Amino acid sequence: MRQYDDPVEVRRGEAEDPDQFLWRGRLWKVRAVVAHWVETGPWWQAGPGGDPGGGPESGAEGDRPAAIDDLVAERELWRVEAGRGMAGLRQAGEAQSYGVFDLSFDWSDGRWQLVGCLD
Repeated sequence: MRQYDDPVEVRRGEAEDPDQFLWRGRLWKVRAVVAHWVETGPWWQAGPGGDPGGGPESGAEGDRPAAIDDLVAERELWRVEAGRGMAGLRQAGEAQSYGVFDLSFDWSDGRWQLVGCLD
């Protein structure tokens, strides 16, 4: 799987799963959701009290411990099979019309990213 860190625009469907996404000027229609999971921040790297240096309180929100911020800083990922165009069908003259993509939604900043592609 190729790794990316590209911003994408995503339109969600009725089930709140990705339905379509725009990547590098091309529209992709999701055919199927292969997998869906949630990743949290690297809580295992925090020292005693929550911060990586071991201090008692170094949260981003003032008096909130950093360990709590790490758990709140999660991203949701979807592995989807998608095809190009509105219907996700093969376009005339295009050799490849579909692929498997990993899409990430970061709850801390509300951004969508394409993080991986298997073609």
